[in-house]
Amino acid sequence: MADCDCSCTCSSGPVLVLPCSGGSNVGQITNSAAIELDMQGKARMYCLVGIAAHISGMVDSAKTASGVIALDGCQVACARHVLEHIGIPITQHLIVTDLGIKKNHNFSYTSAEISSVLDSLQTPT
Repeated sequence: MADCDCSCTCSSGPVLVLPCSGGSNVGQITNSAAIELDMQGKARMYCLVGIAAHISGMVDSAKTASGVIALDGCQVACARHVLEHIGIPITQHLIVTDLGIKKNHNFSYTSAEISSVLDSLQTPT
């Protein structure tokens, strides 16, 4: 995993990416896209479940992030709802099915679908 050089002077923490990682192909696309952003050093993948569980250190870290990218697989928008519930501002939100990728439960997806998600985000180069 690459070191994340994704902080800015406006806040103390890095840009975080929080994927829903849901139980479908589109949920797993969010997870793979988040891993790729982390490996590219554009954002640090972070644990949405830890935030949803109100683990104080994780919540505090997310609140001090210089940006938060919420990746949701579908319109249920679990990642967005968790972050809104905890009061963590979202700087970018993407729903994979809005890109024309159909949700299914066979967990199959392509690298082109992951690229579509990455291309749709505004991340530092």
